[in-house]
Amino acid sequence: MVHIGATATAAGIAAGPYVELTYDAQGDAAPGAREALFGIEATDLLVFAHGWNSDRSTAVRLFDRFYAPFADLVGTGVRLGYVGVVWPSIRFSDEPIPDFDPHGALGGGGVRGVGGAGEPGHGPALDPTTRRALGAFWPGRTAELDRLGELLEERPAHEGAFAEFGALVRELAGVDGVGSGDDLAAPFAPREVPAFLTEDVLRVCRAFTDALAEAGVTFPADPSGGGPAEAAPPTLWNGAKEVLRQATYYQMKARAGVVGEHGLGPVLAELAVRRPALRIHLIGHSFGGRVVSFALRATPSGARNLKSLTLLQGAFSHYAFADSLPHDRGRGGALRGLQSRVDGPVTACHSPYDSSLKVFYPLASRIAGDSAGLLGFDERWGAIGHDGVRGVPGAPRLTLDAALRGGLPAAGCVSVDAGSVVRRGGAPSGAHSDICHEELARLVVVAGRMGR
Repeated sequence: MVHIGATATAAGIAAGPYVELTYDAQGDAAPGAREALFGIEATDLLVFAHGWNSDRSTAVRLFDRFYAPFADLVGTGVRLGYVGVVWPSIRFSDEPIPDFDPHGALGGGGVRGVGGAGEPGHGPALDPTTRRALGAFWPGRTAELDRLGELLEERPAHEGAFAEFGALVRELAGVDGVGSGDDLAAPFAPREVPAFLTEDVLRVCRAFTDALAEAGVTFPADPSGGGPAEAAPPTLWNGAKEVLRQATYYQMKARAGVVGEHGLGPVLAELAVRRPALRIHLIGHSFGGRVVSFALRATPSGARNLKSLTLLQGAFSHYAFADSLPHDRGRGGALRGLQSRVDGPVTACHSPYDSSLKVFYPLASRIAGDSAGLLGFDERWGAIGHDGVRGVPGAPRLTLDAALRGGLPAAGCVSVDAGSVVRRGGAPSGAHSDICHEELARLVVVAGRMGR
């Protein structure tokens, strides 16, 4: 899907010229966009990869809202071009986007209240919107998804129902030797399969139910008082739904790396050859941060046209850029040293109000066999969007206000606490999607040295 110049508004993007790069799960691009991108008239190109979204229209509204302030922030010598990177991801309908109303229109952005189990989307059952999104995310798996929906709707109290649920989720995620449709679990197996997909299902459901409560979801009183395993309390099905949600994130994590390295990365490398004077600024939200970061693997080390990389609530390891992991000194992060391929700062925005990354990411990231077990915090599993860059010596840590007033380092990793603006949202994901702020647009401008 390509939209340039005058057609940008028709595409839902007021800013222009705009090009849309659309990728499938294997990182293959839709035809036509590459040539349009190579011919775009601009001095500086903003490349934004969305995080979770159920469809293209949601991603486009996000691009439009985020890109809106830029034209008024850059210097007179800067001519901006805009890119939206669309890739197959998923958002459950109970995950709030503060700048969108429940029907997807842009709203006033007031703070959402904490959702209870009785509110739409917060119970264990799959609402129709989420069910359709799951069908698009895992095509050809109608029978399995229908059965999962039945179990979440009926909430049987016997242990066997949970065992069946767990087996179906593992099958969809491709960790039981059964392909997930795009076989993207392969980069993680067998070393990095998360514990929540391998350990006792009831124990996992209890852990995720507790995590939902920590994130602010309230449940009806449990008359069973917890009950034995053979008569599991109905609240555990809320945790079961969370297991399904986290399985989609496990899949998205793999897809994001593939799309970045094998899809976006080669395009950026070709731009370095065809348009070496074009200054490129990468931006990624959530798993989209993983997309733009893993694109660095495919970019040439000698090119100097990547001028900044800004991560908004990045949903990948805070040790990704580390030369050595503190819990395994013989290994480095997945992106070890690749910040050097950016001729400017790699800026990781983080917020303490992001429940998705604060509560659920470390719980769902622990790998099978980890000595820390499923429960209990272990900082090795923290997200870069929760507490910034870790394991990179000399990487400064700034508040958003300090970064906007005093600027950012000329190169290398830097962490920016964006909690002063990234703070709105309800359970279960908190402020994870609260990224449409002029202050964050200004931060991208500062990082790319595009200001007046």
